Amino acid sequence: MTPGSTPSTTTPVGSPAGVVWDLGNVLVDWQPRLAIAAGVGEEEAARFLAADDFDFHAYNHGPDSGLDWDEAEAEVARTRPHWLEHARAYRRHFPASLAGEVPGSVDLVRELAAAGVPMWGLTNWSAELFPHGRAAHPFLDELLLDVVVSGEEGVAKPDPAIFEVVRRRTGLPLHTLVFVDDRADNVAAADAAGMDALLFTDAARLRVDLRERGLPV
Repeated sequence: MTPGSTPSTTTPVGSPAGVVWDLGNVLVDWQPRLAIAAGVGEEEAARFLAADDFDFHAYNHGPDSGLDWDEAEAEVARTRPHWLEHARAYRRHFPASLAGEVPGSVDLVRELAAAGVPMWGLTNWSAELFPHGRAAHPFLDELLLDVVVSGEEGVAKPDPAIFEVVRRRTGLPLHTLVFVDDRADNVAAADAAGMDALLFTDAARLRVDLRERGLPV
């Protein structure tokens, strides 16, 4: 299917026109500690992620928003050189952070795909590292019509601009789409953009939420 074209849908009348999925820790079990530990060891990885003087989420958000990884690492070298080896380990060993599928979630995607429900991905993921996700998880290409990758767009959740990208790429009004994410700030942003936004906690709860919206799971 061509990105931006309007899909045909077999969803029941009155139910959502499709579902937009966050990937990390909704469908893909993403554990950055595993990648960092592959470079510096478990103890140092734990110390790094718990450090008061380093915000790993903010560091990772830079490349997720389009910043080049070399620039991100150079900033660490300039401002917090004692963490440089740890920061570099994440990028160098990134495939180790992909720990499999989140239990039960991809089963829901497969059920919805079998029923003809259109689905897309919306992920905060750097352009450089996303190919590892595609390689490790073929279902992303097999079951989703398209994936909006923040690092490719130069804007990341919860920035409202990313939801305009979703509107263009799906070809559907945002209010007709269900959005699933594990971060409350992203859910709030999607809700503000007009989507039917669900906070993911586990697949069993999500199945109930989707079924309540008339989706065939």
